[in-house]
Amino acid sequence: MTSSTRADVRRLPGEEGVWLFIFGDMLVFGLFFVTYVYYRSQQVALYDESQLRLSQGMGLMNTLILLTSSWLLALSLRAFRRSSVVLARPLLVATVVFGCAFVVCKGVEWSDKITHGITVMSNEFFMFYFMFTGIHLIHVLIGLGVLGFVLTRPNWLQRSTSDQAVSTFESGAAFWHLVDLLWVVLFALIYLMR
Repeated sequence: MTSSTRADVRRLPGEEGVWLFIFGDMLVFGLFFVTYVYYRSQQVALYDESQLRLSQGMGLMNTLILLTSSWLLALSLRAFRRSSVVLARPLLVATVVFGCAFVVCKGVEWSDKITHGITVMSNEFFMFYFMFTGIHLIHVLIGLGVLGFVLTRPNWLQRSTSDQAVSTFESGAAFWHLVDLLWVVLFALIYLMR
């Protein structure tokens, strides 16, 4: 197959197994979201009152942090595909820095809640809040591990044009974008839904 023919062929970015994991994860989170909405509909007043104890500003800041990280990652992957590693590397480092900022913000937010006596045992809303944001945080940490792997991969500078290096980067990016998408839905459901 010639390079011009190969470039014309559409393919799923990354590795197929990663996409199976992503779709499975989306299905599980979809069930979480439906469960949350169902239980919320049973006790709207409790959920609305509890929601007032969350900081929408902190939730919005977390959202902007993750969306910025996704944008930086998309730019980094584009540069990597074009073999511009000089540009790709700092953009990927910035993505990881923003991901770490999300972790710190989530830690500050949880610490504030716990300091004020709000825990997973406070009520049903906070059980969902801590459980879902905790599961999401685990996904962020996994995503940071994957991006760190891509960033520290031996000889990635020399292999930036190899199919395997691009596929690994694409897989990590696809997972990171899933993490961001899940947060946007969580933010809407937990912080904003009335």
